[in-house]
Amino acid sequence: MDGIVDVIELTKALVAKRSITPEDAGCQDLLVQLLEQAGFEISHHRFGEVDNFLATHAGDVSQPHPHLMWIGHTDVVPSGPESQWSSPPFEPAIVDGFLVGRGVADMKGSDAAMVLALCEFVQAHPNHPGRVSLVITSDEEGPAVDGIRALVPHLKAHDLWPDACLVGEPSSHQILGDQIRIGRRGSIQAVLTIQGKQGHTAYALPEDNPVHRAGSLIAALGALRFDDGDEAFDHTRLQISNIQAGTGADNVSPGELVIHFNIRNNPNSPSDAIHAQIKAMIESHDPGPWDLSWRVSAEPFGPCSGPFLDGVVKACESVLGIEPKLDTGGGTSDGRFFGPEGVPVIEVGPVNATIHQIDERVAVADLEKLPSLYRAMMETLLIEQTSVSGAIKT
Repeated sequence: MDGIVDVIELTKALVAKRSITPEDAGCQDLLVQLLEQAGFEISHHRFGEVDNFLATHAGDVSQPHPHLMWIGHTDVVPSGPESQWSSPPFEPAIVDGFLVGRGVADMKGSDAAMVLALCEFVQAHPNHPGRVSLVITSDEEGPAVDGIRALVPHLKAHDLWPDACLVGEPSSHQILGDQIRIGRRGSIQAVLTIQGKQGHTAYALPEDNPVHRAGSLIAALGALRFDDGDEAFDHTRLQISNIQAGTGADNVSPGELVIHFNIRNNPNSPSDAIHAQIKAMIESHDPGPWDLSWRVSAEPFGPCSGPFLDGVVKACESVLGIEPKLDTGGGTSDGRFFGPEGVPVIEVGPVNATIHQIDERVAVADLEKLPSLYRAMMETLLIEQTSVSGAIKT
């Protein structure tokens, strides 16, 4: 790393690498070098085209010995038209107090901050209670099949399963630390295919056209409401994302209709219950021959509570002077591979207002505070709280 230990310079070095999913493009090598120098044990895990690594540091593992795991990713989404950026997306630049570049918020700034915080923490507390670790993947923005999901069996088989997870995803709303995520809704991808009979529009029968037959069903799906919200979670939502039919010719009626929809479900509406509800709705509208493809890409989890949450909030108040809002919104993160299995997960990171956008950016002042915030969380959870409560679990 040629002596790069400043969070701004380390973030710039990461952003400069064009690590579009599933490419890591050498980002992990930069992080691993710093972690190895700090005494972390590193194991590399490549699945398919995806690079992953696990860094662990064991201090005093006598009872109790909590394991606090950090989670991040080095892959980014494509930049979009580079001509629309105020500066090249993979040439990070500081503009009006903001660091601009693809991935700076989601989530290379957090990657840099997590690594520096971990190195500082173990240097200051070499015999800290239990274990701290970091898992980094290059598959979070992609299918997420060969990333953390594939690493889970290794963690379980080698007694590396965490007691709690902190994810550096951009969680803040307007300023650093004003919002943290204490759970997530699940995500279900569904594809409904309805068969009809292709024909000439001058002769085709209305009942042979699957679009005609499915009209009321499409309306019903769009109007579906779930009365399952509570204090922690918004209600489950269904959104139709794509409808495909026809050959492209104006005088040919379609032989097949394909409807794509996504469901973001909260813990009060399990995926199997929603599946049964949707199937019953389809049958009641009798659209003709149909098939429903159903894929659960993430189960809901949370809300986190107890000593773990208390410690994270305390660190935000101590370092930032802010009591964060507790939120369960947004999309999904790699916390989905731990939360549904009972591991408490909290996401804390920069402002998310520009993620995946042109001119993605993070305030330099926020990024400079992030390593101190992450270190304070570890000191609160593993040094202060462990000596009192003996655990970081909920």
